[in-house]
Amino acid sequence: MSQWSAAHNIKTVVTLVSDYGPGHDSEAALKADFEGRGGKVMETLRAPVTNPEFAAYLQRAKDLKPDALFLCVPSGQGANLMKQVIERGLAADGIKIIGTGDVTDDDQIDSMGDALIGMVTSHHYSAAHASPENKAYVAAFQKANNNMRPNFMSVGGYDGMAAIYKALDATKGDTDATKLMEAMKGLAWTSPRGPISIDPETRDIVQNVYIREVQKIDGQLWNMELATVAHMKDPTHGTGK
Repeated sequence: MSQWSAAHNIKTVVTLVSDYGPGHDSEAALKADFEGRGGKVMETLRAPVTNPEFAAYLQRAKDLKPDALFLCVPSGQGANLMKQVIERGLAADGIKIIGTGDVTDDDQIDSMGDALIGMVTSHHYSAAHASPENKAYVAAFQKANNNMRPNFMSVGGYDGMAAIYKALDATKGDTDATKLMEAMKGLAWTSPRGPISIDPETRDIVQNVYIREVQKIDGQLWNMELATVAHMKDPTHGTGK
């Protein structure tokens, strides 16, 4: 998200994240990279995870008049946060709203309102991902769940089960834990999210990260992919985190 911002004439940013590990990591990563590219993070704001009230933080961000406001909250809090962002008119004041994909979660975004149109996020999955595998996955998921859209957590569970099946196939059904872990190292396949693999060194997932923009397509809001950062590995590996 920092790279996209720096490349799209955003010079100043305020960050607003939830006060927990992933929020801290997002804040630190954006600040380090963005300022390394010559931008300025004017202020870093942290909201409590439990019973968050964003009004004071959003007003502070609005008063600072940054080029963009970066948001990162747990999935499920995005609707409440964006309602308050809209109420305070940050986008109307010319402040670009950017963030992580948790904020515009696929199963909630269509109920958040047209004021989200134009918001840009980075994430590893969008229900709008244009691939045969994802189209089939979304259709099957909606059929099984009263037309509900799948989100990144559902595809994570789906891929986790796929990894288990593929590892069991490689061990010919042997469930020995060591053999299964060895079988998982280096596995690669095409997921609904795109091409993924298991890094044999870290045993973490290698996946695409997409820059997405909220757009209205056929009367519904979707996270439409603008760009792809291919084969991203765990950025914290080797840093001691």
